[in-house]
Amino acid sequence: MRILVTGGAGFIASHVSERLVSLGQRVSIVDNLSTGKLENLPAAAKFYEIDIRDKALDEVFEAEKPEVVIHHAAHANVTESVRNPGHDASVNIGGSINLFECCVRHDVSKVVYASTGGALYGEACYLPADETHPIDPVSPYGVSKHTVEQYLYAYRENHGLEYVVLRYPNVYGPRQDPHGEAGVVAIFCLQLLTGQQPTIFGDGSKTRDYCYVADIVDANVLALNSPRTGTYNLGRGIEITDLEVFETVQEAVGSQITPVFAAVRPGEVEHIALDASKAERELGWRWKVDLIEGIAAAAKFYRAESERIQA
Repeated sequence: MRILVTGGAGFIASHVSERLVSLGQRVSIVDNLSTGKLENLPAAAKFYEIDIRDKALDEVFEAEKPEVVIHHAAHANVTESVRNPGHDASVNIGGSINLFECCVRHDVSKVVYASTGGALYGEACYLPADETHPIDPVSPYGVSKHTVEQYLYAYRENHGLEYVVLRYPNVYGPRQDPHGEAGVVAIFCLQLLTGQQPTIFGDGSKTRDYCYVADIVDANVLALNSPRTGTYNLGRGIEITDLEVFETVQEAVGSQITPVFAAVRPGEVEHIALDASKAERELGWRWKVDLIEGIAAAAKFYRAESERIQA
């Protein structure tokens, strides 16, 4: 199968691309490298350095003739989306429309779209939130990701473009950016390993649903091969506090450094966990890696990174 992965030099999509290559698929990748890294790219994939808003994206479709698109490229900084919602919308909405127009022109059969559960539902009415939970995002990032979901529905109705939307929880694991505003597992790992004191925003009681990246890759492969069209939450359905995450990382890296606490950042919800029973029922997906095992794997990766930085 010919598959185009957008954002494929980034954290999650590079793992997806790597898995697809290992399964014998023909993979091409587009990424503007604003946050992605060349070293994340699988050697067997064809790479194009291009922004999804660029009209030249059509030339990639002409050259590669993808049958399916896995769409991860996005502006994914929640705090920055509050400060600069126009840029967030330009990339996430405008770029996605440009991508979907290419899909229609070049007879792509299906899009697998990486959306968000953590930023989509707002402050939840009940937890874990399922797909019928009211959509009430508190950040422009959440608004833009949901808007793209609605565009996919419209493209299916008007052009027959099939889709699967995967609403991600807080994903963590090797290759996550330890210098960004999200990805606390990566941030805590590298800071503790390099002797820095991590910051927890809030009092440590904020909760998220954490899922290891390999489990998310599994969901992408299942969605790719599924005959179904629809929207699916992914997650373990378990609330984990910021302080619990910190303490698990602290133990994994063997550090005694304690955190400092700062004010909660704008655009962040207090509590979220996702009910993924629909994905289990219809896609056959269920998480496999528990938090302790996953953080241990992440810590091993960032220990090697810290040794490289300090060398």
